[in-house]
Amino acid sequence: MQNRIEVFKQILESDPENTMVMFGLAKEYEKIGQMQDVIDVLETYLAKADDEGNAYGMLAQAYEKSGMREKARSIYEKGIEVSNAHGHPSMANEYRMTLEMDYADQL
Repeated sequence: MQNRIEVFKQILESDPENTMVMFGLAKEYEKIGQMQDVIDVLETYLAKADDEGNAYGMLAQAYEKSGMREKARSIYEKGIEVSNAHGHPSMANEYRMTLEMDYADQL
């Protein structure tokens, strides 16, 4: 994993706007449980990419695993909005169900 992370980082050094590489780097960090790195990379990714919803779920989970439930909840809500806007109602429903089941105390 560390080797793939280094490769992604090297690519981003020469092409810092490459959102596909950013998403790949975030996935590698997720695999090894480095949630703060997942958060940092995905926040940058979402500021630059027109994501269709998947990154929002990944980011929300990273916030949740980091103990930031309120931030996770707001990211799931944004993910619902973005998923619906891009024609992915099943993804939006998945996020909605997560909110209803796991965040009922915050709704």
